[in-house]
Amino acid sequence: MDVVLLSRLQFATATMFHFLFVPFTLGLSFLVAYMETQYVKTGDETYLRMTKFWGKLFLINFALGVVTGITLEFQFGTNWSRYSAYVGDIFGSLLAIEATTSFFLESTLIGVWIFGWKKLSKKAHATVMWLVAVASTFSAVWILIANAWMQNPVGFTIREGRAELVDFAAVLFQKYAIFKFLHTVSAAYVLSAFFVMGVSAYHLLKKQNIDFFKRSFRIALVFGTIFSVIVVVIGDINGVIVAEKQPTKLAAMESLWETTTRAPVYLFTIPDEENEKNTIEIGALPGMLSFLVFHDINAEVQGLKAFPKDERPPVLITSFAFKGMVGLGFYFILATVLGWLKRDRLVDSPNYLKLMLLSIPLPYLACEMGWVVAEVGRQPWIVYGLMKTSDAASPIATSQVLISLIAFLGVYGLLGIAGFYLIAKNARKGPEVETGN
Repeated sequence: MDVVLLSRLQFATATMFHFLFVPFTLGLSFLVAYMETQYVKTGDETYLRMTKFWGKLFLINFALGVVTGITLEFQFGTNWSRYSAYVGDIFGSLLAIEATTSFFLESTLIGVWIFGWKKLSKKAHATVMWLVAVASTFSAVWILIANAWMQNPVGFTIREGRAELVDFAAVLFQKYAIFKFLHTVSAAYVLSAFFVMGVSAYHLLKKQNIDFFKRSFRIALVFGTIFSVIVVVIGDINGVIVAEKQPTKLAAMESLWETTTRAPVYLFTIPDEENEKNTIEIGALPGMLSFLVFHDINAEVQGLKAFPKDERPPVLITSFAFKGMVGLGFYFILATVLGWLKRDRLVDSPNYLKLMLLSIPLPYLACEMGWVVAEVGRQPWIVYGLMKTSDAASPIATSQVLISLIAFLGVYGLLGIAGFYLIAKNARKGPEVETGN
């Protein structure tokens, strides 16, 4: 293995592990804020218990997200110094804004929420949680704008051998960034909703705190239904943008080798990259790809053979991740629709409750697949069309990266075990019996 591959593996390990916690933070913050608001409006102590129970899981998850995210930005200087030197004027400014505004604001507000139960009024305390949710979202805004710029670089000029920012508004408001944000955050909301429904299903199966968890389930069901649909709709729009901005990624996603009109969508393929074909193609829908990305069933779609081999992304990984993500997206819609049919008799629907309990990992998997599509599908570019990944790595020894990669795997493995143990332990334990503030 060379230093570039090892650096990619290290960054992928850190990013994908960190992203196990980010979506849950984004979505659960809004659910907890809603529950606390219901407590303020109604005075119903059940909503207070819900706020504290789900809030505790939120805090454990947030702490893990912070710890696992700190190392990411350091890697731009240690493993990707050439990248940082070339585009740091743009990418670095976005990360700096995120850290100095949204992240610190979010962290401060969480501290106020934790220690403010007896010091703030009920309304003020609930308002703090809404501000936490908004700050978390703004943190995601800046990170996703930075990533969108890597996917579709705009608003810059090349001066003295490096990219320099000339149009900040173009970077902020390009449609790639807007729809990337909407798609990613909607997926995060689906994940948090399925987590709440899954944990609630566990307790309903055991007939524990039935009223508490029926209410939790129904709140999450509304949240999950809305955003399951939004994820699919925004995903379709993203496909149109990818076709326009990254045609190689689109071809890899659909494992389309030949440039063709009436391009089909295959429900399942196994691509053979060496021989530039698919060894298995199942469930062809003629013209569907042309229609989805160009809104014309007869439109021509470029295949992978239209691009040099050294500019194609890994097809097998990209295609499998994309089709898995799409399949799970439609599953989430079906699962929530079924939930509406069962919502008044949840306790009497053990098979559905078991399904939702077993579904807890699936949104995590879908979110990870989405990042694989975005990042692996962009290869061999670290900044699409501007800088290749092979030119971005630091000139350091392979052994240095290998040692740090092994250390990352060990530390993250221990953090993962400890973190998910704490979340699972507290989720199974259920709410404390208490009243009042």
